[in-house]
Amino acid sequence: MLRFPTLVLAVFATTFFIACESEKAPVSVHADELVSDLQFLSSDELKGRFPVTEESRIAQDFIIERFENLGVKSFDDDFRQVFRHVNPRNQVVFENAVNIVGFIEGSKNPDQFIAVTAHYDHLGERDGEIFNGADDNASGVGGLLAVARHFTEFQPENSLILLALDVEEQGLGGARYFVQNPSVPLDQIVMNLNMDMISNNFENEIYAVGTYHYPFLKSFVEESSENAPVNVLFGYDSDEWDQDWTFSSDHGPFHEMGIPFIYFGVEDHPYYHTPSDTFENTNPEFYVDAVYTILNVLRHFDRNLDNIRELSGR
Repeated sequence: MLRFPTLVLAVFATTFFIACESEKAPVSVHADELVSDLQFLSSDELKGRFPVTEESRIAQDFIIERFENLGVKSFDDDFRQVFRHVNPRNQVVFENAVNIVGFIEGSKNPDQFIAVTAHYDHLGERDGEIFNGADDNASGVGGLLAVARHFTEFQPENSLILLALDVEEQGLGGARYFVQNPSVPLDQIVMNLNMDMISNNFENEIYAVGTYHYPFLKSFVEESSENAPVNVLFGYDSDEWDQDWTFSSDHGPFHEMGIPFIYFGVEDHPYYHTPSDTFENTNPEFYVDAVYTILNVLRHFDRNLDNIRELSGR
């Protein structure tokens, strides 16, 4: 994640089911799989998932294999969307960056989409140290895979585009390329839900960012998180805060295109963009609860997407 301020594996049950009071079908989080995915994606084996490396390819293969096993569909013959990206800050060129793009078809409105995003790249190795990027953003990718599992088990009413994005740390390149080369017309994408840094918090707090720009989304988040196991807070999306995260992650390019977004993430912590952002320094119990909460919000968005489209004017 790009943020610029202006001033131990626990033991889990195989599946974490909680029945939401307002919905009959349960929200399901396969907790052991979720935490295992976080651990693998942030392991030394993947060496920080720097773009256009063998370790990046391993991460890609891992995500694609899960998509295939779950029955997530691809728009083309390959889940990979290959593109060229130039980091706008230092002009470093990435000739073969790769987004991974899949979708789950909706049961009622297959031509209406929510884009669910998480970047899988991180900072790689520097001066012999691995920047594992556990919270940033192996955690979001694990959340994306949990979304894929849940909605292939419980079909959404609207279609979901699942985007594991590349070169986020190099200037939001994957998201920017996708919105300029979308797999479906942009006017069919009603909103974006982005996950970036969702596993490292010991105050039981996560932020839902974006309601300053899209205030009509706030009530949907509040309704679906009222009884959530984590506290969902709002903010960090205007100059009233010491940091404005409006363009800090992959939701930014969607926002530039006028697509409403909610970004889920935790506040900065001492491990952010350091070699200490490791699996051992995350909070797996919070992580499972956070993904459960995000899933519940996403399902509420799905069941109210026609209303959201009307309120947004899209």
